[in-house]
This record gives sequence, C-alpha cells and structure tokens, in this order.
Amino acid sequence: MKNRQFTLRTVAVSCFLVLAAQAPTAAIAADTATKKIALSNNFAGNSWRQTMLKSWDKITKDAVAKRIVAQAPSFTTAENQATEQAAQIQNMILQGYDAIVVNAASPTALNGAVKKACDAGIVVVSFDGIVTEPCAYRIAVDFKKLGEMQIDYFASRGLKGNLLEVRGLAGVFVDDEIHQGITEGVKKHPEFKIVGSAHGNWTQTVAQKEVSAILSTLPAVTAVATQGGDGYGVAQAFKAAGRPTPVIFLGNRHDELTWWKEQRDASKYQTMSASIAPGASTFAFWVAQQILAGAKVPKDMKLPLSVVTQQTLDESLKNTEAGGVVNVEYSQKEVMNFLAKLK
Repeated sequence: MKNRQFTLRTVAVSCFLVLAAQAPTAAIAADTATKKIALSNNFAGNSWRQTMLKSWDKITKDAVAKRIVAQAPSFTTAENQATEQAAQIQNMILQGYDAIVVNAASPTALNGAVKKACDAGIVVVSFDGIVTEPCAYRIAVDFKKLGEMQIDYFASRGLKGNLLEVRGLAGVFVDDEIHQGITEGVKKHPEFKIVGSAHGNWTQTVAQKEVSAILSTLPAVTAVATQGGDGYGVAQAFKAAGRPTPVIFLGNRHDELTWWKEQRDASKYQTMSASIAPGASTFAFWVAQQILAGAKVPKDMKLPLSVVTQQTLDESLKNTEAGGVVNVEYSQKEVMNFLAKLK
C-alpha cells in the first residue's frame, strides 16, 4: 500500500454510511458559477481546525478559479460562543450567500439563525459540529462510536482499572457524543472506572494544563480516553508529574503520532488513534455546491473515521505534515460520484 492518503480517500468514498428518509436522485453538474458559499466556523484554536480551514481554502480557491462558484470565503468567530456565531450567520444572510456551511458551536443554539437562513432560501450544510434544525443538512462521523471504540480497544489489550477522560469543548455536539460513547463503553466493560475528567478543548496546551491540575488528586491511571488534539499534552502532564505513562488513545495529530513513534521505538509502547478527517469541510463544500446545482441529497450523512494502528503508524506519520492531522480532501468528482449512487 504505497499511498496512505489514497487509501483513506478510497475508503472514505466507498464506505459512507448514509441515513436518509427518502431516496435521493443522482447528482448533476448544473451551472453554479454565480453562487456564493460561505463557511461559518466557531473555533480555530487547534491543529485540526487549522488543517480544516487550510483544506477549505485549498479546494474552494480552485473552485473559484475554475468558475464553479463565485465566492467561498471562510469566517471564524473570535470566541467559541453560539451567540456570536448566530450573529455571524445573520450577517451571511444579509450578505446574500446562497449556501452556508457550518461547523457549529452548539447543536441547538444556532437553530434559530439556521432556520432564518433556510427561510431566506439559503442552503445550510453543517459538518463535524452539526445542528439539529431539520432544514439543515448534517455531515459527521459516528462520534459515539469513536468514544466507545476507545474503551473496546483498552479492553482488547487486557487492560483494567482506572481511566482518565479528557473531553473537548464544552457544549459542542462532538464533545457530548464522544463522552456518551465513552460512558457506554465503560458500562459494557465494568473492569474500568472513570476516576477523573478534564476539558482539554482539543488542544495539547490546554490538555496539559488541565490534566496537570488534577493529577495529584487521582489514583494510578491505567488508560486515558481522549477526543483528539489532546493526547500529546496528556503525555507531557504525566511526564512532568513523574507518573507512569498510561495507554493514551490519540487523535491523528502530527505531534501525537510523532510522540507515539518515539515511545514505540524506545519501549514498544502500543496504542491506537482515530479522528474525523479535517477535509470533511471539503466534502461539505461540494455537497452544498451540488444542492445548489439541483441535486437532492440525504439530510444526514456519516463519514468514516480515519484510524491509525500500530501497523499503519509509520505510513500515516510520513503522509502527515508537521503541525497537521491525518487528512482526506474531496474532489467535486468524488462527491458527485458518491451522490450519483444514492438512488
């Protein structure tokens, strides 16, 4: 397998799980050259979000240059506040965008603004941090599965004992779903007990600070369930405290994979890593473009998780740029071919 990126893209295109109330029609390539699509993003303070924005910028600039769409700017709020993002969406409505792609601060708090956009004839496609407003489209991975699979992995290793849970941004759909999955996993595997929890905000510096603040209060920790972007910070917190390094589930970030490789080479350290690919933003962009072109697509779509194992670590790290995340970016043709199969 020579190219990890190609493999991930192939899996992503061929293995979608799609939930739809009605059978959609084939995708079409109607002219959208005058259409304007905007990205509303609530947070950019970690490597996943920065890679997501880079992927959006790369794909949409090419789409504008080829006159597939007229504009596709991205906007990120200064704070992760639903009220600020709702105001941002209100401005997009006034500015006459034809579609808004949203990575939402809250699954419910933006519903009023989203409904106003839909009522104004604007297509709204949410991804990663999705919204529950029925008029919007939703693209995500099975985040509950991501939480549960961590506990399953720990159990498959024959581990047992105390767990530390490091969560993401409070109030965001992704954080809630992964947390629920972790909780379900612990119920299924009673040999584990969650003895501490901290919000790492999907950022290694915050995770290190917050975990360091509670470590002295915790008993011995066997494993750490995380949400991505936090694993390296967790490892540094344990190291600084002079405590043994537990099995830390990682989230596909370059710094995490680099640390993992160093530990593996030095002491045969074993773990696993998984996340949604930042390039989900490019899939959402093309879905919005295709809806504007007249295609009918399902309201709810699920992307596959990008998974890194002990066996694929070297290849994944080789194909991930420093400061980045294991990624997949989608082309218009890939998304059109996917939609064309939904009949």
